[in-house]
Amino acid sequence: MTSEVTAKGTGTAGSASGQGASRRHRAPVKRLMAPAVIFLLVWMIVPLGMTIYYSFQNYNLMMPMMRGFAGIGNYAILLTDATFWDALGNTLVLVVACLAVTVGLGLLLALLFNATFIGRGVARTLAISPFFVMPVVTGLIWKNMLFHPVYGLISWAMRSLGFEPVDWLAHHPMLSIIIMISWEWTPFALLILLTGLQSLPEDQIEAVRLDGANKWQEFRHIVIPHLGQVLYVVVMLESIFFLTSFAEIYATTSGGPGTATTNLPYYIYLNAFFQYDIGLSSAAAIGAVILANIFAIFLIRFVAGNLNAGSAR
Repeated sequence: MTSEVTAKGTGTAGSASGQGASRRHRAPVKRLMAPAVIFLLVWMIVPLGMTIYYSFQNYNLMMPMMRGFAGIGNYAILLTDATFWDALGNTLVLVVACLAVTVGLGLLLALLFNATFIGRGVARTLAISPFFVMPVVTGLIWKNMLFHPVYGLISWAMRSLGFEPVDWLAHHPMLSIIIMISWEWTPFALLILLTGLQSLPEDQIEAVRLDGANKWQEFRHIVIPHLGQVLYVVVMLESIFFLTSFAEIYATTSGGPGTATTNLPYYIYLNAFFQYDIGLSSAAAIGAVILANIFAIFLIRFVAGNLNAGSAR
């Protein structure tokens, strides 16, 4: 009995000493992480705080003497500005359309490149190469080499087939921007989804095939549930970047014709660097932050709901 008590006491003391050692081991790690966490907080909070401050100020660089507290005046001007609402609508259209194209096409390409065929490595490299092209270069390539109504490759192909060339950036500006951004970001979705497919256990595929499932049933009940978390990551990351799309618009349409391709980032740019209205552009930036958070919450609930429904089935 005494030995049992002694053993229990020794075990308790050993576990306590082990926990104490682990705490002492984690303490230096926390001290090393603290500067990085503080830096990130300062990096995020200071610009956001300054933007909120200027959004309540009358601050136009062309009229430096007219400074002061504006209250909600900048937000009131923003909500009555038709260009702002056009930019908001264009932003939502751009994000939703690019998400649909990149995720759908990326999934199809991932299924294709997951199969075994001759030259698969070269084909994969060529498929993901557009992702490494800078956004401004992407805009210039499509503007001057593909969409140009006289010298563009698409116009040459249409003339060769007996059709009249189309000035894409003038007559279909939003569609042109969607094509450019989708071309640039589809390789990202392909890369992430292909990685998810390669982690799919072969025994699951073989089991459903032995049960007599066809390709569609295999895709719907095995592949899609397995890629649920991966699709969530792709949608969230791409949404963040699509909400901040700027360079492709700047290099091609400059927000036009009119406001046809003016999204929120370009609207903020116009107010800050053309009208020099820092107060109004800061209010628009806060509006963009609010939109991004609303969009993120909606996507989280939508994707999480689909994942829970899929797991329940």
